[in-house]
Amino acid sequence: MNVSNHVTCTDFPCTDIVTNRYTIPSIEVDPAKVEILMISEAPPQNADDYFYASDDPFYLQTTLQAFDQAGAPVSSIEDILNLGIYVTTAVKCGKTGYSISSKTIKNCSKLLEKEIDLFPNVKAFLLMGDVAIKAMNYIAKRQTGERVIPSGSTYKIRKNKYFYKGLRVFPSYLQTGKSFLIEKSKQKMIAEDIKAALQRE
Repeated sequence: MNVSNHVTCTDFPCTDIVTNRYTIPSIEVDPAKVEILMISEAPPQNADDYFYASDDPFYLQTTLQAFDQAGAPVSSIEDILNLGIYVTTAVKCGKTGYSISSKTIKNCSKLLEKEIDLFPNVKAFLLMGDVAIKAMNYIAKRQTGERVIPSGSTYKIRKNKYFYKGLRVFPSYLQTGKSFLIEKSKQKMIAEDIKAALQRE
């Protein structure tokens, strides 16, 4: 299955994004083998830095480092997929500024919801950063009437157990880009969250 053939934005209603950086993973993946969805923030400004880009994309570099710190040494996006983990973004277009509006996250969460539905055997969600957490809450509100992750600082809430339709949900920090490399304390927490998701703790 090629995910980009099943998830498509047709009208691009959002105003605080870069539509020419619209990106859905265009890869062949066996949906039955995916057990964890790792949801990051948005595509990078440079398409060459995206997780599934060729060579050595920057977003993949920091993601591989996060897995290595979690005790799951991987050297490629294929290795991550072989662990049963599919990596995507909550928002499908590039950012115009530092933050992304709630309206845009809500709009794009409908695409993310369709993407999630492609994977019938998912056991857990890794929500990497506030944008992914907000997107998942919008999905949960539509599906169940309640948000899945409560308000509050991630470092305060991440140790608790959360569930969406009986599946574990792990709120964590963004594992992509320069901020990951700078913030050592967050690296440690991200590694703990990835390890917990892999072990279903």
